[in-house]
Amino acid sequence: MINNLESLSHPPSKQKFAATLRLVSRISFWVQLVLGGISGIAVLLACFSRNVTTSSSGIGFGIFLAIVGILLLCFRVYWAFRYRKMAKLLQTPNSDNHPKKEDVIQNLRIGLLVSLLGLLIAFIASEVTVIIVLSKAVAQPQGVALYQPENVIRSLDIFVILANINVIGAHFFGGITSLGLLYWLEE
Repeated sequence: MINNLESLSHPPSKQKFAATLRLVSRISFWVQLVLGGISGIAVLLACFSRNVTTSSSGIGFGIFLAIVGILLLCFRVYWAFRYRKMAKLLQTPNSDNHPKKEDVIQNLRIGLLVSLLGLLIAFIASEVTVIIVLSKAVAQPQGVALYQPENVIRSLDIFVILANINVIGAHFFGGITSLGLLYWLEE
């Protein structure tokens, strides 16, 4: 066990890093793509939900931020795919085609920054949406069946929360991927 930890503390060889980068980027790509797809479907369902005009402005802002988070996630999925291309270049026998270590580090940092920005935006969107849903729930008198359209919690509200939570998860996974590879490479 200690030998395994000691081997991780040394900078990896180029081939070992390329193999790890290729595997991790493939996993990251698919996890982010699936979570982003779920988020995209949830936002589409929320946008095309019935009576979207009776929605409060907070939910509209939550949807807007969810879309921004999904767009950042689209870039992040592309970036994970780009990691795979970089790994293939590192595995070619011709070392002239290999990207420089500084370029690899720069690409990992860009991926990490985009994930952190996406996390922040999705977190704010989730907070806004949850506050709106909570205010609707609190506004309803307990045990009284009054119908006030602005205070009814609708599926639209839950879809926006679902989308934002999945965007947070996808950006978190992408950020951990970039951070782990960056840490391992800079050791």
